[in-house]
Amino acid sequence: MILKVTIADQLLELNVPDALIAQASEFFDRMDADMDQGWQVNREWIDQVDRPLRGQIVANKLLTAIENRDDDLGRLMAGYLLSRFTDIELLELSEAGEIRDHVLVMKSSAEVQANRPSLSFSHAGLPGGLSEGEAMMQADKDISGVFKVGRQYRFSVYDHASGKWQQSPAFGGAKDAEAARMEACRQRFDALLRAPRIH
Repeated sequence: MILKVTIADQLLELNVPDALIAQASEFFDRMDADMDQGWQVNREWIDQVDRPLRGQIVANKLLTAIENRDDDLGRLMAGYLLSRFTDIELLELSEAGEIRDHVLVMKSSAEVQANRPSLSFSHAGLPGGLSEGEAMMQADKDISGVFKVGRQYRFSVYDHASGKWQQSPAFGGAKDAEAARMEACRQRFDALLRAPRIH
C-alpha cells in the first residue's frame, strides 16, 4: 500500500507492503493501548486520545523517522496510518513538529463508499407488521457485534429464510467493520418495516 506524504512542498510516496501491515498488527495494537493511557501533546496532557489525534501523534512519529532517515520506523508508522485510516488520501506533515498541525486528508465519502466491500444480505422470511421500535430491536438482534478473525474484522447477519448466520466481508480495521455493521443494521431495519404482516 502507498501512503502519500507532503513535507516542505515535497511529495513522498511511502510504499508499505501489505505483509508488513499484517505482521505488525500486534505492534499497532500496543501503540493503541499506549495511547489509551493518555498522551503528552506538546505542552498539554490529553487523557482521552480520540481517533483524529492518534493519527496526528503517529504522523509526528513518522516526521521524526523521516528526519532521522529511520526507514524501518517510518514504514511502521506509515503502516499504522494505513491500517487505522483506510480512507486516507494524503498526509500533510508540518515541519514545525506541532502534533496538531499535521493534517490527515481523507478521501471523499463517495470514493470511500466505492472502495468498501458491498454489503448484500438476504432479507427474505423477515417477521412483518413490526412497529419502528420493534423493528429496531429485531435489527439489532439480527446483526452480531464486530469480531476479529485472524487479522481482519467481520460481523454476522441472521438469515431468517435459512435460519443460518451469514458472515460479512472481511474488513482491515474495526472502525470500518463497525461502520459497515451500522449500515447493515439500517438495511435490516428498513427491510423489517417493509416486510408484510403475515395473517
